[in-house]
Amino acid sequence: MPGVEHLPWHQPLWEALSGRAWQAHAYLLHGPAGSGKRELAERFAAWLLCSQPGPQDACGSCASCKLYRAASHPDLFILQPEEPGKAILIGHVRELVAAIQQTAQQGGRKVIILEPAEVMTIESANALLKSLEEPGAGTVFLLLSDQPSFLLPTIKSRCVLQACPLPPAGLAAQWLAGKLPELEAGQRDMLLQLAGGSPLRALEYAQDQLLQQRSEVVEGVKQLLKRQSSPGDLAARWAKLPPVLLLEWFAGWSQAVLRYQLTQDDADLGLADMQPVLKYISGFVQADALLQLHDWILERRVKLLRRAPLRQDLLLESLLGQWLALVQRT
Repeated sequence: MPGVEHLPWHQPLWEALSGRAWQAHAYLLHGPAGSGKRELAERFAAWLLCSQPGPQDACGSCASCKLYRAASHPDLFILQPEEPGKAILIGHVRELVAAIQQTAQQGGRKVIILEPAEVMTIESANALLKSLEEPGAGTVFLLLSDQPSFLLPTIKSRCVLQACPLPPAGLAAQWLAGKLPELEAGQRDMLLQLAGGSPLRALEYAQDQLLQQRSEVVEGVKQLLKRQSSPGDLAARWAKLPPVLLLEWFAGWSQAVLRYQLTQDDADLGLADMQPVLKYISGFVQADALLQLHDWILERRVKLLRRAPLRQDLLLESLLGQWLALVQRT
């Protein structure tokens, strides 16, 4: 259907969903960030709401499809946090439940897209349970999650689970080249590596000028090691950078040093921009201390993903202080 992107790596998933003999009342589309869950959910929602769906797609011409394309379909409900990084509160769920109890205005299905499902509070998740157990006739929930392990087991048990994996590397590179022809192949490859193989996330990174931000962070780490910048200075300079992403980079660098200490293989040092730094510090950093810092980073990352109220400036200053202490020669 026009306006709904069909990602090439979704075709097997699409055939599995649209080819079902009967449609479940709730699906949990789960997979890595940037795997295209939202695009798949929107395509599926358009197909579910269409009055004359074909085997491969919504018809695109019925009244329901026209309303969907205009983003004004009265039987499509989107439940998201009010702001990125915030939780879905019980009040939001109660409003949704009240709305979907009404008769479908177009006489067909009612579809709810809930994203990201893992940011529901325990209270809001419990408020949703009854609707998942006993939805109205023709009501279909599409829950999307990057972190399904954070969901209550009672929520997952009431949904058909559909994994949404990342595409093969070759297909991801081909798709990204079509979206970013102005970039050099090396830049696109670096974006894909930083995005963990997700082409959608790589495209988002390109739009957010992440390569430039990465360069600034790498330069800051070098200045830290040379005592040209303090942890506090860098924490202030990085105030607008996503803290989860910074923790992922430092966790990756810690792992790279540990691997290199075991193998002495330059390929284990990761991306070329940090290889000289990591190779330098691997010669004297203590593995036990590095493992402790790595565990600390992962614990804070999980807290951020769970929306714990951590102050970013203090978090980064502590991280950089520990990194600096870690690499001091003994």
